[in-house]
Amino acid sequence: MSATTHAHAHAHAPALFSLTRISSFLTCLLVALASGTNYVPYAPQLGSRLGLSHTQLNVIGLSGNIGVYGSAPLWGRIVDTRGPRMLLIMAFCTLIIGYSGIRHYYDRGLIQGTSTLSTFDISVLVLFGFLTGIGGNGGLAGAMNSTAKSWPDRARATANGIVISGFGLSAFLFSTMAHIFFPGNTSDFLLVLAVGTSIPMLLGFFLVRPIPLQHTFSVSRQSLRHPGPAHALGYGVLNISGRALFASADFWLLFTITALLSGTGLMYINNVGSISQALFAKGNPNYDEGKAAQLQASQVSIVSIMNCLGRVSIGMLADFTKSFLKLPRSFCLPLIACIFIISQITCYYVEDVGALWKASALLGAAYGAMFGLFPTIVIEWFGLPHFSENWGFVSLSPMIGSNIFSIAFGRNLDAHAPPSSPCLEGRTCYADSLKLTIAACCVALGLAVYSGWRDRRRQMRIALKGAEIAPEVVWEVAEE
Repeated sequence: MSATTHAHAHAHAPALFSLTRISSFLTCLLVALASGTNYVPYAPQLGSRLGLSHTQLNVIGLSGNIGVYGSAPLWGRIVDTRGPRMLLIMAFCTLIIGYSGIRHYYDRGLIQGTSTLSTFDISVLVLFGFLTGIGGNGGLAGAMNSTAKSWPDRARATANGIVISGFGLSAFLFSTMAHIFFPGNTSDFLLVLAVGTSIPMLLGFFLVRPIPLQHTFSVSRQSLRHPGPAHALGYGVLNISGRALFASADFWLLFTITALLSGTGLMYINNVGSISQALFAKGNPNYDEGKAAQLQASQVSIVSIMNCLGRVSIGMLADFTKSFLKLPRSFCLPLIACIFIISQITCYYVEDVGALWKASALLGAAYGAMFGLFPTIVIEWFGLPHFSENWGFVSLSPMIGSNIFSIAFGRNLDAHAPPSSPCLEGRTCYADSLKLTIAACCVALGLAVYSGWRDRRRQMRIALKGAEIAPEVVWEVAEE
């Protein structure tokens, strides 16, 4: 298809706030709400019923995280080239199978005469967790890609932030449903997860798609292979992917920051239930499982709400920073790293479960802000045509950080408590793990400051050459 044909199509694109664009946007938000359930708290109940150690529970939890982040490059490539519909059907299937499978094991419980699951059964649980992860990420990838390509650059971070906020709010939504409608009934809750996460994917199949912009322009592959003077100055035509992406220092800088910060966030989110249990159990002769589960759910709800607010707020702040302050959006990176550091220091000094909400709120805001901003940074640094694939490669980094930090947390906890039992030593159970994440976040802060400085210098060099930053990033690459 020629560039002229694309230009003609875009001239007749729906208005910015048309019903078509808004309905697709709202459905993207609904799909995102159904995609973030990997952080919903049912692990302690699963571990208690099936005799799993804290390390085993972390491995099962990590399988979901690996599904989310490990599938990102493949799902990104598919949605970049074929659109979101294939991913949404896949998400429907894997989510309903994954949560139904976990529910089956919970309902069955331990076989009579055994005290824990066999290695095979644990492996199958890991597989089911992995399926929920790839399903959730498939839905999110389709929603994010469609949103990024449906809104102009001046509002892109805000639009992305709102949609991704649904992903952050997902855990709160489903946890609240469990608390109100199924208190203490983990089996019915898992059924709600199976149905409630898969049905929105079917709705998305019909409504989620990129809506062309009226003033967005296309370029041909030929012009990218043989750029003219304007291209040489970096005008509108940014399309870095494949080998060029891996050869870019910017990619490895963003990859490392993401690994350190997301690893910290995932460690806390996956284990906040165990943290609240440890604080509640210390010196408490009247320890009650029901009360402990309630405290655990409240912490996850706080993380989820602040996660949502962080994603929305950072989008608006980043757009304000670029549009009004004329500074790179990457200047917001050090702020995010600082909030991560404060959250971990706060958690380290919390000795009463009643004060844990402070750490949960800070961590949720920081984690949400990170995933609200970083996809837009990927578009700014590497272009929009391969956005989802490039973001997918950046999204591999949480697997590294979360594996290191979460496994370390599990082993730290197991050293202080027997399997499937709460630790009775309070913050001593996990303090060493927090020292590790505080150090990691400090390194991330240094890299974030450097990335903002580097981005600013790049923009100044372009300005000195007389280049003008384009009002739109390339929406798609036209075929000759």
